Amino acid sequence: MSDARAALLAAWHAHLAQARRRSPHTVRAYVATAARLLDEGFAHEKTPDWATLATLDARALRAQMARRRADGIGNVSAARELSALKAFLAFAASQAGLTTLPPRMRGPRVKKGLPRPITPDEAVSLATAVDADATQPWIGARDRAVLLLLYGAGLRIAEALAITGDALPLGETLRVTGKGGKTRVVPLLPIVRAGVEAYCTQCPWPIAAKSPIFRGAKGGPLSQGMVQKAVARARGALGLPDTATPHALRHSFATHLLGAGADLRSLQELLGHASLGSTQIYTRVDAALLLDVYRHAHPRERE
Repeated sequence: MSDARAALLAAWHAHLAQARRRSPHTVRAYVATAARLLDEGFAHEKTPDWATLATLDARALRAQMARRRADGIGNVSAARELSALKAFLAFAASQAGLTTLPPRMRGPRVKKGLPRPITPDEAVSLATAVDADATQPWIGARDRAVLLLLYGAGLRIAEALAITGDALPLGETLRVTGKGGKTRVVPLLPIVRAGVEAYCTQCPWPIAAKSPIFRGAKGGPLSQGMVQKAVARARGALGLPDTATPHALRHSFATHLLGAGADLRSLQELLGHASLGSTQIYTRVDAALLLDVYRHAHPRERE
């Protein structure tokens, strides 16, 4: 890697992680997109400077997207890639002291699918199954506690795994830091608090105030991948569909609250959505569930 290329990517990484406070997953994806542009778009040229990058036009972006399409990426990935490229070029302009805007280029149409919630019984069964399937009792208690936080408090998996020891002992509410560094306060049901406390009493590793409470088998911070694997094993044993993922528990939390009469603004605050539009999708989920119940219950629909 040339020094110039490394410097460009390091600056972009720092901007995303520190100034924009993007998630680690987003940072990795956006930096990888920038690296591909530098490697493929300037394969036979020296590494460009910020000013050169800022003046790339729609033709250059289309050429890069064509190369990615040739790699076999679909519409969703292509839309994300284009968004990352535009953000990188906007950052390049700011670094070069220019006021140019990224080229206007419409991305592929992406059909937004509905979240697929699971039933309350399925959510409880998942939490019970990961507990029973664990290799050690404390690991089972850990995985159950994480899933209870996702379904019982609507946390993202990254938010649950980021809870540190200074949040203990848990009270009736929990302050959560979500996307973009935004904080919100979520209520905790007694069963959720009890699940976390049961794990903490069994955890063989010391729980420090500033360290994540959820630990891996070797004592390091618990990774999202380990939770996802535990859920995959449990849903296989229960015969649940592949859509029964850890994140589906958060969708279920939102859908069930909405069905119970929660208003959208309150739900938006509980979920930590930046815009109400992100929360409104659950009105479609709830309507879809009602229609499904109607179709299975109405005599004429069964004829």
